[in-house]
Parts: sequence; C-alpha cells; structure tokens
Amino acid sequence: MTERRLLQAIVVIACLVPILGGGFGVLRGLAMLGIGGAAAGAESHFRYLSGLLLGIGIGFLTLVPRIEAQAARFGLLAAIVVIGGLGRLFSVLVGGAPDAATSFALAMELVVTPALALWQARVARLAVTVKI
Repeated sequence: MTERRLLQAIVVIACLVPILGGGFGVLRGLAMLGIGGAAAGAESHFRYLSGLLLGIGIGFLTLVPRIEAQAARFGLLAAIVVIGGLGRLFSVLVGGAPDAATSFALAMELVVTPALALWQARVARLAVTVKI
C-alpha cells in the first residue's frame, strides 16, 4: 500500500468520528448527552454545532479521492478542528478533569487532526516532486 493510499484509508476512518458524532447530535440533540428538558435555545445551538461537526467530517471525506492535491482545503478544515479543540481544552481548564468522551475528542482535535494535516502536506509535497 502506498503512503497516499494509507493516508486516504486513515482519513476515511477518522471521518467516521465527526460524521457519526455530528449526525447523532443532529438527530438526538442534547439527549445524546443524557440531558433532557433543556431550553429550546440550548437544544437548537447543540444541534447546530453538531451539524457543523457533521459538515466538517463530510468536508474531509470529499478530499479523499485526490488527497494529494487538497492541501489548502485540508489545512483549513484541520485549522477549524484545532480551534474547536482549543475551545474544548479551555473548557477542561476552567471546568475540571474531562470524561472519557471529552478526552477522546481532545485527542482527535489536538493530536490526530494536526498529525493528519502534516502527513497530508508530506504526501502533497511528494506528489509534486514525483510529477516534476
């Protein structure tokens, strides 16, 4: 398996996290967190943010077929995820120790996503080098 193919496979697997999590959040709302009876505004906001998460996952998925040529879009989506992760990290810093789901999300946002962005940049550089 080439490095490009391996990156494509791992990105597809990683996309399952925001696609499934975001989709579930849109469908279930705050009930997915065991929160019932929340204000309509809080429910709406949670479903909106879940929709953004779903969209980010789909956005990454659309880059897979020509992943070596998608450095700008990949970098933009990765930056959005990292910024969100920094917001989540701030929440942990002011609110206390994270639960397992939050720890997993932080790892995806602040470790896995930047690592994938660096890897994608490497694959993009290699693709340009090979074509010259």
